[in-house]
Amino acid sequence: MTPGRERGLAALLCAAGAGLALLAAGRTWATVQAEDAITPLTQNLTGGDLGGAAGALGWAGLAGLAALFATRGRARSCVGALIALFGAGIAYASAAAVQRPNVLSAAGDKSALLNLGTEPAMDVNLWWMVSVTGGVLLAVAGLVTAVRGRRWPGMSARYERAAPAGNAAGGSTAGEGAAGEGAAGEGDPSAMWKSLDRGEDPTARTNGRR
Repeated sequence: MTPGRERGLAALLCAAGAGLALLAAGRTWATVQAEDAITPLTQNLTGGDLGGAAGALGWAGLAGLAALFATRGRARSCVGALIALFGAGIAYASAAAVQRPNVLSAAGDKSALLNLGTEPAMDVNLWWMVSVTGGVLLAVAGLVTAVRGRRWPGMSARYERAAPAGNAAGGSTAGEGAAGEGAAGEGDPSAMWKSLDRGEDPTARTNGRR
């Protein structure tokens, strides 16, 4: 696989991992039911309600994706290490968020009725696993970048190679254009009127050539 394709694959994994973490953060991870409370209630808790660390690290992963293209060499390897840490943090925070003490504590913060001697039931769905998957993908992208990122091309490498040739061609074209303009101006009747407007004497220039 070429270095450019490796960079594209790492960027795809990074975007997919961060995207999954952000998508899952807004979904319901756990449901708490307290049927024996004074007033029976049911609470749906999202990833954000259970701490929000996974979503915050997902945004950090997206920022790392932009830095992956903007850096090169050792700096890119450091960015890859940070992305890997973000991914590991997402996986850990997602698993810790759905532990029973944390879920009941978050539910109690939203409703004091859960703290009045009730024994609520808790149900956890699979959205937290989606967030863990996103963290794993982000960690893989970061590790690949940290190990292989130094040999990947920079964002502007192609432009830097093409610019000198383009400038040289542009300079030659400009010189040829100026010479052509001078040659065309000699036989152009409008050129005589332009020189008269500037206060020049076209006959003197012609006599000087002879």
